[in-house]
Amino acid sequence: VTGVQTCALPILLAITKLEGGGMHLSTTLELMDDIVEEALRHVNPAVREHDLKVVPCDEPALVNVDARLMVQLVVNLVNNAIAYTPAGSHIVISIGADGGCVRCSVADDGPGIAPEDRERIFESFYTANHGLADSCRSVGLGLSLVWEIVKLHGGTVCVENSSEAGTTVAVSLPLR
Repeated sequence: VTGVQTCALPILLAITKLEGGGMHLSTTLELMDDIVEEALRHVNPAVREHDLKVVPCDEPALVNVDARLMVQLVVNLVNNAIAYTPAGSHIVISIGADGGCVRCSVADDGPGIAPEDRERIFESFYTANHGLADSCRSVGLGLSLVWEIVKLHGGTVCVENSSEAGTTVAVSLPLR
């Protein structure tokens, strides 16, 4: 396959299925803290080069989700933070419940995302600071898959730059 890394093919196929309505959701009631815990078993091993902290929810944050897809969502968010921050950076995963929603955010203290890139980072094959993906860094599909998974679950996703440095990607899902 020309121009697409082989490791990106499963992600591309998943996005295609999600966009086309060809993926069946198998939803169960899950604790968001458990989803994050499982996802951390599957993130890029380079996470060891970062200072990772998890801030769990003070109360049971139950969501009705396809656990397999939600684990993939968290893996993608953490892997993105790893890829775009230097070794030694801080990555914080926070889970909270408020106003009928569960919010799961992944924040880092890296260089942040330029305002002109923030609107496009959820597009397939787009990578911040590089426009279209190159074969050295990323194929630009991880956040596109996050967008599709969140949309399928009736949630929202947004990206925020910190006032100091870094980026926070926050996902909100209906609380059950």
